[in-house]
Amino acid sequence: MAVDLEKRRLAGLRKYAIGEAMSRFESDYPGFTPEDIVVLFCAYEEEGNIGHVLSKMPESIDGQPYTTLVVVDGGDDATSDISRSFDGVRVIEFPTNLGHGVALQVGYRYCIDNGVKYIVTIDSDGQNDPVEIPQLIAPLLTDESDFVVASRALGIDNTTDRFRKTGVKFFSFVMNRMTGSHLTDTSNGYRALRVSMMADVIDRLEQEQYQTAELLITCLKRGWRVSEVPTNWYPRHSGTTKKGKNWLFGYRYTRVVFGTWWRER
Repeated sequence: MAVDLEKRRLAGLRKYAIGEAMSRFESDYPGFTPEDIVVLFCAYEEEGNIGHVLSKMPESIDGQPYTTLVVVDGGDDATSDISRSFDGVRVIEFPTNLGHGVALQVGYRYCIDNGVKYIVTIDSDGQNDPVEIPQLIAPLLTDESDFVVASRALGIDNTTDRFRKTGVKFFSFVMNRMTGSHLTDTSNGYRALRVSMMADVIDRLEQEQYQTAELLITCLKRGWRVSEVPTNWYPRHSGTTKKGKNWLFGYRYTRVVFGTWWRER
C-alpha cells in the first residue's frame, strides 16, 4: 500500500509540474502553431552547450521551415534563458527535474496534439551536428522509413571512450537478436521519427531515463520501419555527462533493454 501511495504521489507531482510548464508555454507563445517538422531538444543544465548547438541549426530542412523546441528539464543554470535568446526557438520549461524520458514524452505529446508530421531528437551537449539533420530526416520525407537512427558506427565516432564504444556494439548485437533487426547503433538519441508512429507507441513508454532502447524496441516489435544513416559523433562541447559512470549507465541500460523486450515480446 505504501508503495502504491508513493507512486501516486510522485505521479501527481509530475503531472502538476508538466501542467505548470505547459501553462507557461501557452502564455509565452499564445496562438503558436508548430511547423510540420519539429527539432526537439531536451536539456538539463546545459548552459555551456545549448547555445553552441542552437547556433548551428540549419535555415531550413529540405527547403521546408521547421520549429525548434527545447524542453528544459528543470535545473538551476541559464539553459532556459540562453535557449530563449535565439530567434524562433520555443521553450517548455519544467519547474523541477523530471528526467530525460519524461521531457521527451512531453515533447512527443506536444507534437502529436498539434498535428506535427516529423520529429528530430538531438542532444543538447554538442555530440550531434545539426548540419546533418536534412540527411537524417530524408528517409521519412521519401516514405522509406518511419524511424531513422543516426549511426556513429556507420559514420565517424570522434570520441575516445572505449567502454562506450564497446557498449554500442554490445547493445546493438543484443537488440538485433531480440528484434530480428540489423542495426549498428541502437543507443543513439539522434534520430528522426514519424509522428503517426509516435502516436501508436507513446502510451507504452514508461522510462523516466534511458528511453532510447525502450522506444526503439517498442517500435520494432510493433512493425514500424527502422533504418540508419551514417553521422559523426563528437565529444561533449563542454562539461561532463549526466548519465553517470559507465558501469552504472551500462547496468541501467541493460535493465531497460531486457525489461522492454519482456514487455513487448
